[in-house]
Amino acid sequence: MSMIRKVVTENAPYHVDQKEIVSVVRSLFGGHYDDIERLLRVFGNGQIEGRYFAAPLDWFEKERGLEEKNRLYVEEAVKMGSRAVARCLEEAQVDKKDVDAFIFVSSSGMSTPTIDARIMNNLQMPPHIKRIPLWGLGCAGGASGISRADDYCRAYPEAVVLVLCLELCSLTFQRSDTSKSNLVGTSLFADGAACALVTGDKVSLPGEGFHIKDTQSTLMQDSEDVMGWDIKDEGLHVVFSRDIPKIIEKWLKPNVDHFLKEISKTSLDITHFIAHPGGKKVLTAYEKSLGLTTDKTDISRAVLAKYGNMSSPTVLYVLKDFMEKKPQQGEEGLLTALGPGFSSEMLWLEWGDSAL
Repeated sequence: MSMIRKVVTENAPYHVDQKEIVSVVRSLFGGHYDDIERLLRVFGNGQIEGRYFAAPLDWFEKERGLEEKNRLYVEEAVKMGSRAVARCLEEAQVDKKDVDAFIFVSSSGMSTPTIDARIMNNLQMPPHIKRIPLWGLGCAGGASGISRADDYCRAYPEAVVLVLCLELCSLTFQRSDTSKSNLVGTSLFADGAACALVTGDKVSLPGEGFHIKDTQSTLMQDSEDVMGWDIKDEGLHVVFSRDIPKIIEKWLKPNVDHFLKEISKTSLDITHFIAHPGGKKVLTAYEKSLGLTTDKTDISRAVLAKYGNMSSPTVLYVLKDFMEKKPQQGEEGLLTALGPGFSSEMLWLEWGDSAL
């Protein structure tokens, strides 16, 4: 049984108010739609107040090619990721020489060698750390990264594992793409990074955290067109099915029920609901399908309002806020995120100290 000991977050360098973004989008897309003002309501209806971007807002007003956007992805990812990893180790009081594995999660840019290798060089980390880069998990990536760290720690109970989730979704913006999916993505997506430290049960460190009791991964059959990227000459074009909230309502509850039954739990045992806030409609679908009261999603909604949807790191922003509130010993909760595939990742967590 592994333990999540620390989560730190790292914002992208440029903060932008949602109203400023609406003004730019109106200027860029207004000529392509007769009903632009009606379509722009999605920016207000999403309840996002502001977001962080890897570039200033005027950078997006010019057409950018894949090479330029990806170059900026690599540069900013190394900077942000290095800061997040360094702070995570410092705050957890763990020396970098004690790290056994480094899981890097991202889906918004490309790099070979991967970003984790560049960060290791930048921070002069030990050369024998096992690198595990994960690409293409999208919004499910944060939960999946923690789950894979748990798998590693169950196999190697003396392991210390870093999980870095980093996305620069704004750099996938397509100025010439007038599709509704691009407009919706532009209203939601943001940039950010989060780093978590996960340790096996034979690691003797003081302090409290969430113990990972069990996990479940699920892939919906033949659902590749629900969510993801179309990769074209200009770069990554977002794919969003308008049916995502309906799919969640119909598919999620049986999926959660199966997981809870496997671990002898019920929805009544969910004290803390740590959900990736994919958007306002997604959180509402969670509440409807699982019969949750709105107070269960308050922290997820607050993260969405302040940061937008950063894809994989977003659920770790939510997790960090839960951890900072210091739950009571033995309190349990469900951490969950949905992503391309269509897929879900779930973890059952229990708060306690190292001796739990």
